[in-house]
Amino acid sequence: MIGPMYAEVWGDGGKPPLLLMHGICSSRAQWRPNVEALSEVATPVVVELLGHGRSQSPDDPAEYAAQAYYARFDALRAELGADTWSVCGQSFGAGLTIGYALTYPERVSRQVFTNSASALRAVTAPAPTAEAAAARVDAFIARGRAGLETMAYFPKRNGRLAPAIEDELVGDAEAMSLPGMARSMSYTAPGLSVEPRLEQITTPTLLVNGRREKTFQPRRDEAARRIPGLQIVDLEGGHPVNLDCAEGFNAAVAAFLA
Repeated sequence: MIGPMYAEVWGDGGKPPLLLMHGICSSRAQWRPNVEALSEVATPVVVELLGHGRSQSPDDPAEYAAQAYYARFDALRAELGADTWSVCGQSFGAGLTIGYALTYPERVSRQVFTNSASALRAVTAPAPTAEAAAARVDAFIARGRAGLETMAYFPKRNGRLAPAIEDELVGDAEAMSLPGMARSMSYTAPGLSVEPRLEQITTPTLLVNGRREKTFQPRRDEAARRIPGLQIVDLEGGHPVNLDCAEGFNAAVAAFLA
């Protein structure tokens, strides 16, 4: 644990660390098809969002701020004894890993991200006031787990994944903290967009794009125009491209890191 955030390290620890940050409604199971292959070139360090998996669900809204995640990430890097490391963010998690790399560019040697509206959405309104955010938390909790389970990325059994991975994702979702999820949506989500700062990214960056997610493709093209030196690998997957196209994702990331 790094504060309230759960972390686990894969591999023998002899290779440069790679932070893996999953998206909303997911867990460490998001990376099950990837960690073994990535262990050939890196030491995967899997973390879980607050309110998800084995992470805690603090009451303090400040714990959910993007900047609080950046501080925890950097404390984890220091605990691993690494001067620099690589980072990889999926969906909601990509907003956190890219924001971290923008905040600490000297600590991040390379970064990877996948389809992420959270990271690339245009900022059109100010962040909600503390009162408005608290009201959103209360409203989310009042809807109960039935409301949580209607969220677009809440894991459901659909037979498209290996049974063991699907079982783990669904099991972790059943244990998800409703207050923790509510606070993630109200206090973390508004700080995820890095769209205004795309031209400021100096870290070598790879986007592994699932082109079946049609709504993301304009954002993919915008990132290509604005992120300096961005490399893109397009795969025939959807939003969770690292699950849909695990072999292609693993090969692309391993080649980029090597």
